[in-house]
Amino acid sequence: MNHSLPLLFSFRRCPYAMRARMALILCRVQVKVLEISLKAKPAALVAANPRGTVPVLLMPDGSALCESLEIMLWASAQTADSTMKAQLRTNEAAALALIKRNDSDFKPWLDKYKYFDRHPEHSQQYYREQAGEFLTELEQSLLQTPWLLGDKPGLADIGIFPFVRQFAAVDSNWFATAPYPALRQWLERLLATPAFDACMYKYPESPEAENTEAQKDEAQNSKVQLLKLPD
Repeated sequence: MNHSLPLLFSFRRCPYAMRARMALILCRVQVKVLEISLKAKPAALVAANPRGTVPVLLMPDGSALCESLEIMLWASAQTADSTMKAQLRTNEAAALALIKRNDSDFKPWLDKYKYFDRHPEHSQQYYREQAGEFLTELEQSLLQTPWLLGDKPGLADIGIFPFVRQFAAVDSNWFATAPYPALRQWLERLLATPAFDACMYKYPESPEAENTEAQKDEAQNSKVQLLKLPD
């Protein structure tokens, strides 16, 4: 294993980790990956990010990127693919603003919609309707262009689609006939890409418990793999 490569702490189903992996894959920036166990987070992860959240990209010099958007931008800066770099950085200010709204406005309603039983103040339908306001805006944008901010997928598409995917999965039968036909087509195109297949590759999970720190480190190191890239 190449020790000069950054190490990505990831969790397969986390939408933040998903968009970080997608950016790295699209940019073909190679890193090592450790799929964490939420029950026993690696000490190196917590040392780099005391919140213990993923993704975290730990650099060989010990510095770390602890936000998914930072990792996405880092990947686009590192890529040798000038076409992909331009594609991801086009309309960057607008993309960052839209991703910020996704994270600050849409994501809280999505969580309440998904876990409505934990939020008995309102019905699940109410939470779905609140989340739907943002989706309606995306729908209107996608009626104008095939991707959120233009003719090619960019930073906004990669940064937002994992959350729309999560929303769609809460009630897939409802979403299949919801008033978002352009949004559904957009999501389906992204999910059908080789990059998404690589993104959802199942890495071995880091072990939950070992007798000593040395044993734990050895066991975790054995689970580290190179990022899966499409052919």
